[in-house]
Amino acid sequence: MTNNIAENDPATAAIVLRGVSKSYGAHRAVDNVDFVVGQGELVGLIGHNGAGKSTLFRMMLGLVPPSSGELVVAGARVGGREFRAARRQVGYLPENLVLYDNLSGRETLRFFARLKGVSPDACEPMLDRVGLADAAKRPVREYSKGMRQRLGFAQALLGKPRVLFLDEPTNGLDPVAIRDFYELLLALRGQGVTIVLTSHILAELQQRADRFAVMSAGRMQAVGSVAALRRQLGLPVTLALRLEPGARPAAIRCLQAEQGLAVEIQEGATEQDLTLRCLPQAKMAVLAALQPLGRWLDLHIHEPSLEDLFLGLGSRA
Repeated sequence: MTNNIAENDPATAAIVLRGVSKSYGAHRAVDNVDFVVGQGELVGLIGHNGAGKSTLFRMMLGLVPPSSGELVVAGARVGGREFRAARRQVGYLPENLVLYDNLSGRETLRFFARLKGVSPDACEPMLDRVGLADAAKRPVREYSKGMRQRLGFAQALLGKPRVLFLDEPTNGLDPVAIRDFYELLLALRGQGVTIVLTSHILAELQQRADRFAVMSAGRMQAVGSVAALRRQLGLPVTLALRLEPGARPAAIRCLQAEQGLAVEIQEGATEQDLTLRCLPQAKMAVLAALQPLGRWLDLHIHEPSLEDLFLGLGSRA
């Protein structure tokens, strides 16, 4: 699902990174990253462990200074005098949020509200919004991992931030809670909130983010929608056909004239099964070639998934 944002204008974008690098001694954790996120955009930041995602988050939050480059978040230069005020418009959920076990959920959220200068009256509606109203009085030590994660999300939302950084936000959530989380996230995006999140569960991101930024070894390998990344990599489309008995030889003959097509007969497949792989631009030609055969029983087309694209980019890094 996307909101069809056009090419982002750095002058009006919510996040702008220019030539950002971070070194720890000889180790270059982030290497010359350029990155622009538009207002109201939901971007998935993906990469292997150690790719530089968390370091990039910490720099965008002003927690770690860059070794070089410039970062602008919520209209203010990170590290500049104006960023202190702009940071009140930024929410953050770290991957490993540390909470005080002896405080209740309500007390925890009120503690964060005081830190952010937010009225304590905002806490009860926020607990209800993340599904913790019934557990508000219970000490955090009794919370499950998923409940702790929802409480962390609640603190990130305090103060109605215009920019959200979420590091593995669905970690520990059950399928229903993940669905509810993304429904809330998409509602926030609809209100103009800019969201950057990381997740290793790429399938849950694919249909929800507008674009994806792929990091490897500290570098930004690619940025774009799934469709744009598919075009960039040119990974093959897979077509799985179920044919009438005895139709496979005729189907293969129909396809022999098509260039750029690999015909595979999977091991153990019945004589009615045929798997084809072709470049995306050849997909319609393949279907046209098979049309005269007219002996299909079923057809399944598999476009490269976000996981396929991520692994494809990784192999080229």
